[in-house]
Amino acid sequence: MMTMTPRVSKIALTAHVTSSVGWLGAVAAFLALSVAGLASKNDQVVRAAYFAMELIGWCVIVPLSLASLLTGLVQSLGTSWGLFRHYWIVAKLLITVFASILLLVHMQVASRMANVVAGTTSGAADFHGMRIQLVADAVAAIVVLLVATALSVFKPQGLTPFGRSQQSSPVSASGAISAPRWVRVFGIVVLVVLVAAFLIKHLTSGGLSHHMR
Repeated sequence: MMTMTPRVSKIALTAHVTSSVGWLGAVAAFLALSVAGLASKNDQVVRAAYFAMELIGWCVIVPLSLASLLTGLVQSLGTSWGLFRHYWIVAKLLITVFASILLLVHMQVASRMANVVAGTTSGAADFHGMRIQLVADAVAAIVVLLVATALSVFKPQGLTPFGRSQQSSPVSASGAISAPRWVRVFGIVVLVVLVAAFLIKHLTSGGLSHHMR
């Protein structure tokens, strides 16, 4: 593995932090717009909110998410941290990939909503299921990104089996197979979140399919 020079490493770190923080900030703006689109009784405000959400999503959030993922890979592969040596890096990688994929799916709903308000004079009570889904997805995205940020800041200890195999010092058999407690807790939390997301998606899809018929 080729290690970056300190100057290049700082540049890569700056790019990664900038794109990650920008991603979080843009999603926060997206959430504010989705809440405005859901709560407002003014049709013009609703239309403006969903038009702005589509623009921010495709022109800001999606590019920043991809930049965060790519710069994170460069940071990991180009430094001594590695990509699969530490549990927290693997967890953050999975979070970023999962969030980026869900973002692309989520943006289809945002674009559909922008097209809906562009071609209708319906009031704020229409397309309720779709609008709730946009708010719920934005909240979930912020929570996920905050978790990824916390992992970067705290860097919880724990080497993966691959990371332990790269160590020159021998490890005990028990240490070779055990994972830190936070990893197991993290796995349980992820499972709960996935189940909750599935239920929310299922419940809101009823309202969405009703209006899209």
